[in-house]
Amino acid sequence: MRVSIRSIAVAPMFALLSLVAAAPLSTAAAADPVAEFYKGKTVDMYVGFTVGGGYDLYARLVARHIGRYIPGNPTVVVKNMTGAGSVRLANFLFASAPKDGTVIGAFARGVPFDPLLGNPGPQFEDGSKFSFVGSANAESSVCAAWKGTGFKTFDDMKTREMVTGGINASNESDQHPKVLNAVLGTKIKLVTGYPGGNDITLAMERGEVQARCGWSWSSVKSSHSNWLKDGTLVVLIQNGLEKHEDMPNVPLIMDLAKGEEEQQMLRLVFGPQKMGRPFAAPPGIPADRLAALRKAFDAVMKDPALLAEAEKAQLEITPISGQEMESLVQAAYKTPPEIARRVGAMLK
Repeated sequence: MRVSIRSIAVAPMFALLSLVAAAPLSTAAAADPVAEFYKGKTVDMYVGFTVGGGYDLYARLVARHIGRYIPGNPTVVVKNMTGAGSVRLANFLFASAPKDGTVIGAFARGVPFDPLLGNPGPQFEDGSKFSFVGSANAESSVCAAWKGTGFKTFDDMKTREMVTGGINASNESDQHPKVLNAVLGTKIKLVTGYPGGNDITLAMERGEVQARCGWSWSSVKSSHSNWLKDGTLVVLIQNGLEKHEDMPNVPLIMDLAKGEEEQQMLRLVFGPQKMGRPFAAPPGIPADRLAALRKAFDAVMKDPALLAEAEKAQLEITPISGQEMESLVQAAYKTPPEIARRVGAMLK
């Protein structure tokens, strides 16, 4: 049998060209299942609070830009699901929301810690199981009094009763005053049951309450910077693990703790400040989609358009990653049980 030398040379060339031509198709099919999933879809970004509050402002800011960074470029739509200081939303995410990466929630930073502290409301036992996407800033909270109430320093909070507004037992507006009373001896009277933070602020303006505690510093700056400038608000203490650069002369709660036990208790309550504006998906979403959401979040936090918009709105962008959030919550669940029980008792 005669075999052409030309055919021997050409056959491998055709085979090679066929492989090269097929490679982009097979690689694209293998590399972009996340993009194929999200293409043409809508991602619902739920906010556990009313429109116009700090969590809502951050969520809408992120939603306007993050779709460009999620593979497949889905449309991102913000929806508000209020109730129980965002615990209703957390319960929905944990138990009922689709676990496919099409739902993200922005709930109060302390909610994942609620089961650990024995707080009522959560229908989940371990808040570290959420699929944490990222946080837009590392927060500091404050107690701030209304002008004319006579409260000028933190020591004033220890000498006479100060009336503050709260939302519910799972919210910082309730938790921070209770811990301040129990650990540092303040005399805060808590009037709870307001629908949201904006309602507490209005109550303070009307004279129903004298102060607001567990108030995110980023919200104070973005919404009421004029009150800070003209003395309408007096910031008495900052509640967090580290001092904020804006408040070098305002006492930090961690500096007032006496002994290791008090440090542990305060760290458990105020540790969540580090994940100031958390975004999380339900537990158990596909790992590749969670990785894509985390990557998109990290990228959008550096987006020039988002940063320019945030600066204009005076919203701090000091992000932490989803992995960091996950580690932070997991570490909290390793707190000695007796310490957690004592803090839980304070918050009841």
